[in-house]
Amino acid sequence: MDLFSKKIDKQIAAYQRELIQTHFAEVENMYRQIRGWRHDYRNHIQVMKAYAAEGNLDAIRDYLDKLDTDLSTVDTVVKTGNAMADAILNSKISLAKSRNIPVRADAHIPTKLNISELDLCVIIGNLFDNAIEASLKLPEDQRLIRVYMDIKGSQLYLSFTNFTAGKKLPKAGGRFATTKGEGHGLGLSRIDTVVERLGGYLSRGSEDGAFTTEVLLPQACNSSPENDNSSPE
Repeated sequence: MDLFSKKIDKQIAAYQRELIQTHFAEVENMYRQIRGWRHDYRNHIQVMKAYAAEGNLDAIRDYLDKLDTDLSTVDTVVKTGNAMADAILNSKISLAKSRNIPVRADAHIPTKLNISELDLCVIIGNLFDNAIEASLKLPEDQRLIRVYMDIKGSQLYLSFTNFTAGKKLPKAGGRFATTKGEGHGLGLSRIDTVVERLGGYLSRGSEDGAFTTEVLLPQACNSSPENDNSSPE
């Protein structure tokens, strides 16, 4: 790898570490708000009972509206069971929805994974970014991203599917070529590099109308958050 490529790679790694810290802080803040809301649940019930005893239905409706608004501010779109996965997925889902791209996500992940948070961010973040970029090329009524994540035996399974323009995507040198312009294929290569380093499996498939990327990552490997001191290259 030449010096320029190494410099770019270090800049991207630093940026992704910053994203991890930001997203994790956001999710932790949401969880704190949820715990606080649950703690106050009994007090809310007592207030509404008092209004009910007075027959003050307008006050009850107003109080319920306030509680509904308060709860909606801390309700996450996806709860996988893993805080970092929640941070990345919910951030990307919010971004997709802001660009009028519907997302259907079914994700279940253990609290502890044998991969680093940085690796998780690289894989999920880049897969989602690629799906969003491809979806933006379609009319809004044809856009959809499907995400599925779960543990299959001793492996973490990830699947990202997005609709395409109805044509099978071409390959260049045995790989699907990026259409995002010069320099944007780096995300694809970073996914490949991380999956290979973790001893995982990656498959990309283009069928008429859809493009799917599947990743399997062994969970009984040496690349745990505690033991993995390497940085993506």
